[in-house]
Amino acid sequence: MNRLSRVHGLDTLRALAIMLVFANHYMGFVSHEPTFGWFSEIGWAGVDLFFALSGYLIGHQVFSALRGPGLSLPHFYARRLLRTLPAYLAVLALYAWWPYWAGNLPHAPWWKYLTFTLNINLKPGTLFSHAWSLCVEEQFYLLLPPVVLAIAAITRVRRAGGLALVLGWAALLSAIAAGMWLRDSWWQPAMDLGERGSRSYYTLIYYSTLARFDELLAGVALAMLRNFHPKAWQRLTSHGNWMLAAGAVLTALAFWLFLEHHFSWGMSVFGYPLLGVAFAALLLAALSEGSLLHSTRIPGMGAIALWSYSIYLTHKQVCILLAEHWEPVDLDSIAVMIAASIFAGWLLYFAVEAPFMSLRERFIPNNCRRRTIDVPPALKDGDSCFQRRTSATENV
Repeated sequence: MNRLSRVHGLDTLRALAIMLVFANHYMGFVSHEPTFGWFSEIGWAGVDLFFALSGYLIGHQVFSALRGPGLSLPHFYARRLLRTLPAYLAVLALYAWWPYWAGNLPHAPWWKYLTFTLNINLKPGTLFSHAWSLCVEEQFYLLLPPVVLAIAAITRVRRAGGLALVLGWAALLSAIAAGMWLRDSWWQPAMDLGERGSRSYYTLIYYSTLARFDELLAGVALAMLRNFHPKAWQRLTSHGNWMLAAGAVLTALAFWLFLEHHFSWGMSVFGYPLLGVAFAALLLAALSEGSLLHSTRIPGMGAIALWSYSIYLTHKQVCILLAEHWEPVDLDSIAVMIAASIFAGWLLYFAVEAPFMSLRERFIPNNCRRRTIDVPPALKDGDSCFQRRTSATENV
């Protein structure tokens, strides 16, 4: 991989996401106190930042392929599985067959881990519970391409290219509204326990696929803007530092509101869309060539971003096991656990992730193929899937 071609802003956001998650898991499963202050308490939002990144990057792959020679579902799914499945299965094998690694936590039926349905009716405290977010993403990967192809096929039959964009935006906004409606329907006053949420809050709302698509859809909206509204995209990205300022303000507002009222009705219904808008603005800044976020390379962030998936899979259990021998609130112990988590992520990346990604590039063509449907003209404007992409996108 040519690191010079990476988008520094995306690397920074991805590294920030895993740092947030680490801080939150360290508080919840290791030290049992906000070791990193408010950063620990709001760290769960790192998952939502990952969602926004995935929504944009995968959406851009799908839309640019559709506007080029066509989208191959077999190629898309094969490449997705080779990207996410090997490292996941390697860690799942540790939980299943190495008792020391698994500890004494109860596990869900193994078929739920293997089918990426663990998040459905998930109870907090379940073994490898942080895989819930991977389940949401895999379900998103499964649904997005067929929905996009169905909309393209409908508009092809009606020979109405502009209708494709109308239907696309209508579907996206309807999905966001549906998530808000579901959270409103499922929320109950008993779920708000002040600083804590009830188990039912996590099971019905926080882990739920249907209630947690907001940030993924915010990323998809950015991909739609880039691929189908190039003039609007150009106007927005020409003000990258303003996007950065807006994203920072909205993120600070969302974080403050969640810290104060995380499990309330208002934040349950409206808080996740607010996070989606805030993170979308930060993504716009990261993709705007004139912005500080885009152009500033922070040492180490590129490596952390590259290993972030493997770090996510391993860090929680690494720290839990080390906490049996190290005092988790000592600075030396914290430094050891951070270093051990990075090392475990690095090891998994180079032992499993990287080899399978090399196999993917060698044997599975990119998700573009010879066109089999007539794409409406409205979907062909702008850059195509044959244009040069950054490695930050290709490595997803």
